[in-house]
Amino acid sequence: MNAAAPAHVFDATLPSFEQDVLLKSKEVPVLVDFWATWCGPCKTLGPVLEKLAGEYNGGFLLAKVDVDKEQQLAGYFQIKSVPTVMLVKDGQIVDGFPGALPEGQLREFLQHHGVAPMEAAEEEAPAAEAPRDPHEEVVRLRAATAAEPDKDELRLDLALALLKTGAVAEAEKLLDGLPANLAQDDRALRGRARLGFAALLADAPPREVLQAAIATDPADLRARHLLGAHLIVANESQAGLEQFLEMLRRDRGYQDGLPRKALIDAFRVVEDEDLVGSYRRKMATLIF
Repeated sequence: MNAAAPAHVFDATLPSFEQDVLLKSKEVPVLVDFWATWCGPCKTLGPVLEKLAGEYNGGFLLAKVDVDKEQQLAGYFQIKSVPTVMLVKDGQIVDGFPGALPEGQLREFLQHHGVAPMEAAEEEAPAAEAPRDPHEEVVRLRAATAAEPDKDELRLDLALALLKTGAVAEAEKLLDGLPANLAQDDRALRGRARLGFAALLADAPPREVLQAAIATDPADLRARHLLGAHLIVANESQAGLEQFLEMLRRDRGYQDGLPRKALIDAFRVVEDEDLVGSYRRKMATLIF
């Protein structure tokens, strides 16, 4: 653990786990980070989690578990890879995820489970903005970028709107032209993930053919993968996520973990936070 970590971060051990994590989670949510000193992604994820723990000021506690020092504890939770993160509330594991998520998705994960900064816990959530029609957004953003051609944020907004209308080539060109700081923005990564699904469909059979293939052979995971991509691109998010989840149910190791990767990419694309949270929990149940 970082020596400068905030007060809300602590090392969890097997003897103290029940008291410090399970019982404490009945008072405040506890995020458990299973990590290792030799793990590259852990070095990326750990500091971000510690930063958020400090920023949330007691909105949640961060328990760090070094799997090499706490092998028995890691074995109890059947940790297969690091980093692995679990959220414990009221003495129960309620969700989790493997791998290192970017900061934006970590914030979404916490928000979905009602974890808020201590000083902001009582604030009223702002009213949700009504969704805009993607085609109208493209027209509006074209005008805005023409008026302010040097404003990179507008070009990113236009790229995302274009992707929703199916204008993949133009959107990709705009994303490729973004400066380095915006290229790693959560919204840009979401656009890249959507581009990945679109590219996958370049030579793919139509949906009807894939549906017929799955009806004939439910274990045809390639057909399920392509059908899921079709559905995600068409904004039929739940149906697409269900195809990827079924891949995970049938063979989590298919093509070097493609089912899990497809789900994670889809989580970046889908904007319905409740739906993403639901399928994160389903994925965690199958993995853990």
